Amino acid sequence: MILKEKQVNRTIGAVKFLFMGPLILAFLFVINLLTSPGEWWVQWAALGIGIAWVISLFRVVRALVLAGGLAALGLYLSRRR
Repeated sequence: MILKEKQVNRTIGAVKFLFMGPLILAFLFVINLLTSPGEWWVQWAALGIGIAWVISLFRVVRALVLAGGLAALGLYLSRRR
């Protein structure tokens, strides 16, 4: 039971990060623009956040596919009776 709770919490965290990641990156971009416009260090933060964002996207898509498959199975079984 604990494993399922951890997976749900990780999926919820991944959904949050899908929205927060771009906001954090935009914030870092503005800081980079204001503090050192000639040097683009924000590209390295964008690389790291981008990798984490893609991993989070895959985690959310996996959860949606699983939920959709379970819903389809439930519908199939209910119509079968």
